[in-house]
Amino acid sequence: MKFLRVGNLNKEKPAIIDKNGIIRDVSAKIPELNPHTLNDSSLQLLRNSKIDEFPEIPKNLRIGACVSNPEKFIGIGLNYSDHAAETGMNPPKEPIIFFKANSCISGPYDNVIIPKNSKKTDWEIELGIVIGKKAQYISEKESYDHIFGFCIVNDISEREFQIERSGQWDKGKGCDTFGPIGPYLVTVDEIKNIQNLNLELKLNGKIMQKGNTNKMIFNVKHIVSYLSQFMTLNPGDIITTGTPPGVGMARNPQVFLKPGDEMLLKIDGLGLQKQKVVLN
Repeated sequence: MKFLRVGNLNKEKPAIIDKNGIIRDVSAKIPELNPHTLNDSSLQLLRNSKIDEFPEIPKNLRIGACVSNPEKFIGIGLNYSDHAAETGMNPPKEPIIFFKANSCISGPYDNVIIPKNSKKTDWEIELGIVIGKKAQYISEKESYDHIFGFCIVNDISEREFQIERSGQWDKGKGCDTFGPIGPYLVTVDEIKNIQNLNLELKLNGKIMQKGNTNKMIFNVKHIVSYLSQFMTLNPGDIITTGTPPGVGMARNPQVFLKPGDEMLLKIDGLGLQKQKVVLN
């Protein structure tokens, strides 16, 4: 199933895409797509329903973030071998973990705002994991039992804040609008091989990032299991899993986002995002 949230900001309704590509309002069955509803019970409820009887939603309405009010938004850094190579850094021996502020989450087509005093706002297309079942100390073999689905994440990052201002990466990762997610939350059963998906990001029509999840240093199963050794993962938690090569920071000369820029992101089976860059 492909889940999404449709409507004006803070007034979104949960919806699904039916087999004919029609957006259907499922709020009568599931009031939101949040930590309380992203679980097997909700999936079973919809699978036992007649999808084509749910109200149709016009396609011209805004699509919001595909998850509402997650408890955690976790990032994995430097997780593609070819991205590590372009930055001149050694591949990590264990996953690098950081947190993105939940307040940075935005819709897949909403504007991206360059924060005040920013000098180096950058892009990062990433595969996002959304947890669907509480995970504590689980094995890699158990990981898929705890995943609800996958989505696109643009892990937008202010590199000066992140790298040059000391402290942890988080300060460059959590500015407002730095976490577009969606458009769809695609359930696990819809993706044949999560470790063989193409990712691509264009800036003003030019391909900047092109990669495949088969270049991940730590795969999806390992990431979920690994994180569960250090923190409890709960339904609705979002994990963004690292980016392929082509970020602005690693280019020569470096390229960073400016007002008027337009980003287009796509991942096999997960749809596409499109954002315009504006000043704060």
